[in-house]
Amino acid sequence: MKSKEYKENTNFVKAQYYYRQKKWNSVLFYAMKQLNGNTNQEIADYCHFFRGFAFMHLHLYKQAKEEFNLVSNKFQFYELSQYKLGQAMTELREFKESLAILKEIENLGDKIPASIDVINLTVDIGLCYLFLKEFEKSEDYFLRSIALAERGTNLKMLFSCYNDIANLYYEQYLDAKAIPYFEKAYQIAKRIDGGIGISSRETAAQNMAVVEENRFNYKAALKYLKERYKLKDSMNNQNKIWETAQIEKKFAIKQKQKQLDLLAAEKQLRETERNSLLFSSGLLVMLLGTGVYFYRQKVKTNKIILEQKAVLDDLNATKDKLFSIVSHDLRSSVNALKSSNSKLQNSLATKNYEALDTQLITNNAIATGAYNLLDNLLNWALLQTQQSFFYQESGHLQTLVKHVTFNYEPIMLNKSITFKQLIPASVFVFVDGDSFKIILRNLLDNAIKFCPENGNVSIYTRATEDGFSHLVIEDTGTGMTESKRQELLAPTVLLSKKGKEEGVGTGLGMQLCKSLIQKNGGQFDIETKLNQGTKMIVMLPIAK
Repeated sequence: MKSKEYKENTNFVKAQYYYRQKKWNSVLFYAMKQLNGNTNQEIADYCHFFRGFAFMHLHLYKQAKEEFNLVSNKFQFYELSQYKLGQAMTELREFKESLAILKEIENLGDKIPASIDVINLTVDIGLCYLFLKEFEKSEDYFLRSIALAERGTNLKMLFSCYNDIANLYYEQYLDAKAIPYFEKAYQIAKRIDGGIGISSRETAAQNMAVVEENRFNYKAALKYLKERYKLKDSMNNQNKIWETAQIEKKFAIKQKQKQLDLLAAEKQLRETERNSLLFSSGLLVMLLGTGVYFYRQKVKTNKIILEQKAVLDDLNATKDKLFSIVSHDLRSSVNALKSSNSKLQNSLATKNYEALDTQLITNNAIATGAYNLLDNLLNWALLQTQQSFFYQESGHLQTLVKHVTFNYEPIMLNKSITFKQLIPASVFVFVDGDSFKIILRNLLDNAIKFCPENGNVSIYTRATEDGFSHLVIEDTGTGMTESKRQELLAPTVLLSKKGKEEGVGTGLGMQLCKSLIQKNGGQFDIETKLNQGTKMIVMLPIAK
C-alpha cells in the first residue's frame, strides 16, 4: 500500500505488514503507536482503517464502529470503510443506521469498488430488512443475491443465499416456499469441501430434520439428525480447541495490559516524587506537606492493590478447582469411551449386531455428556467475563421449547421415556432466546438423566397472575431430599458432589442456569420429594 512512501514511519510500516499477515493484535498495537505520534491525515486514515478491520476480526464491533467513523471521506478506500462500518452496526443490531449506509453504497451502481462484493452487499441489505420485519423488501434482496450467486462458482455463497431466503419464509410460516430452498441448500452443501463444507452440511442437515419433522416424516427426520450429529462430532474437537485458544489469548492480552499499566503507574509515581523533592528542596514546609500527601496516596494505593490481589487469588483458586474437577469428569468420559470402544470392536468381530447397536448408543451418550460439559464451561466463562451477547425480546415460548426438545426426542425414545409438551400457543415471554435455550437444555438433560426407563417427562406452564410465566420441567425420576434441594437453590453453590458414588460433579450446569435466569429477570424454584420425581420451575417475565 504505502509502506515505501512512508518508510520513515516504522510503526505504520509494521502495522501494514501485520495487517497483511492477519495478526490483528499486532495491527492494533502498532497502528495506535503511530496515531500517538505526529502523523498526516492519510496515515491517520490508514491506521483507523487497519484498526477497524482488526476489531471486526476480533468480534469487537463497538470498537470497530468507532474506528471506521474516524476515517475521512477523502480516504482512498472510503467506500470499503463505510461498508465495513455498516456490517459492524448490523452486528450491534443498529439495523436502521446500517441500512442507510449500505443503501448509499448500493446507489453507487457501477461505481461500487471491486473490493466490495456485490452479492455480500445485497445479502447484508436483505438481512437488515429481515430484522426490521420488512419481509417483502427482504425477499426481494435475497432473490437478487440468489440470481447473482447462481451466475458464479462460489458454492459457499450460493448455500448461504438459499439458506437466508428459506429462513425468511420459515420465519413467516410459509413452509411451501421455504422447503424447496432448504432442499437446494442441502444439495449445494454436499459439494462444498473442507471444514466450511462440514459446517454447511451440518446446518443443512439440521434444517432438513426440522422440515421432515414438520411433515410428520419422522424416519427421514431421524436420518438427517444422525447425519448432523456425525458432522458435528467431526468438527467438535477442533472448534473447542479454537475456542479455548481464543479465551487463553484474550486472558494473556489482559494480563499483559495490566503489567504495562502497573509499570506506567510506577514510572509516573517515581517521576512525581523526584520532581516534588527537587521543587521543595528550598521549602521545608512544602516538603513535609508533599511527603505526607504522597505517603497517604501510597498507603491508599497499596491497600487497593492488596484488596485486588485478594480478589484475584480467590478467583484463581475457584478457577483452578473448577478446571481440576472438570478435567476429572472429562477423563472419566474418555475412559468410559475407551472401554466402550473395546466392547464395540469385540461386537464387530463377533458380528453381534444387537450389542453393536447398544454400544453405539452408549458411545453417543458419553460423547454428548462430554460435549455438554464443555459447552457449559464455555458459556460459564463467557458469562463470568461479560463477553456473551445478550438481547431480550418477545419470544414465542412454544417455539423456543420445540427448538430445544427436538434434539432430545430421539434420546427419550431410546430410553422409552414418554414425553409431553403442553405449552399453550398463546404464551410469549420477554427473554434472550440463546440463554433460554441453554437453561432448558441443562434442565431437560437432568430430567432425562434421572428419569428411569418407561418414565415420564413433561414440560408445561402454570396459570399465574404475578406477571411471570411459570415453565415447569417435570420428571418421574428419583427426586431428592430437602437438604439437596436447598443446596441447589443456594446462590453461591458452584462445586458440589453427587450422591450414591456417582463421582464428583461440577454443579456448573445448575449454576449457569441460575445465573442466566437471574440475568433474564426471572426466578427459579424446585419442587421435589425423594423417590417421587422433581419439578424444575423457571419463572420468566411475560412479554407485554
